[in-house]
Amino acid sequence: MAEQKKPAFIYTYAYSKEERSLCHLEMRSFFSMATDDNIIKSTTRINPSRSPFIRERIEVIYEGASLQEIVDQVKGIAMGDQSFKVIFSKINDRKAPHTIEYQERRDIERAIGWVIEGEADVHEPDHIFGVATVGECWYFGHYLKSEAVWLQHTKKPREYSTALSTRVARAVANIAVPNPDGLKSIDPCCGIGTVLVEALSMGIDMDGRDINPLVVNGSRENIEHFGLSGNVTLGPISDVTDNYDVAVIDMPYNLYTHATPEDQLSILMHARRFAKKVVVITIETMDDMVEEAGFSIVDRCETQKGYFTREILVCE
Repeated sequence: MAEQKKPAFIYTYAYSKEERSLCHLEMRSFFSMATDDNIIKSTTRINPSRSPFIRERIEVIYEGASLQEIVDQVKGIAMGDQSFKVIFSKINDRKAPHTIEYQERRDIERAIGWVIEGEADVHEPDHIFGVATVGECWYFGHYLKSEAVWLQHTKKPREYSTALSTRVARAVANIAVPNPDGLKSIDPCCGIGTVLVEALSMGIDMDGRDINPLVVNGSRENIEHFGLSGNVTLGPISDVTDNYDVAVIDMPYNLYTHATPEDQLSILMHARRFAKKVVVITIETMDDMVEEAGFSIVDRCETQKGYFTREILVCE
């Protein structure tokens, strides 16, 4: 019996120059590869709304070496009483003089839509199909646009000026737990829960913990505000007794809780005790300390906020 072929997906990306490093680390976490072409083909299924950088996903039905090959294959589609729309992805890896401009994209949409049996509806279709080119290949399939879910989390009842932005927090949660199935994670220095909110909103099983009672209450309030449920406990990292697959540690840094080097090493040593993988967010270089705690840095990136740069380290 022939092995069933895995479905393929096309993902398109958009990010600023400052976000490139962070976006590429998230790409590598999801797909084990990254690209500056802003388009990736993979057999990994990711809900595009998980990423702050993914713009759309096409689940491939047909592929071909030319537009004509796609048109010939699409002729077999009958929509019955469902209306449809065809979108040609604006993002592709074609460089001048082979770029496909606006009018040509519209012409391609019409050429494909013309041969699909059914009613075309550009405003409120029942189903959307997508077309994209990657390399020399053409792809056609089910189209899903990303929703900027994290934007709904930017206004929290409780906030910190030094907290991660929701975009960075969401990417960090993805880098820590790209595939949530069966994994248990913790943010043991969770502050007001910026990473927790993003993780819980994506179905990632993540506990929260902090030594500061004020921020523990703030974290619980923020989680509840967005209709999420999560476990946030009060206490030092040294009291964590459960084992976790992953820990996210945003090293404490603000006016009240700036961790000394001894505190930082202690936090890492305790994380090593209960977590197999740790994602560390730090504004100081900590490579030696991470290794002293018994971890190896397997990947990393930088992200900027205002005047300071944060490093994000993936440690195992």
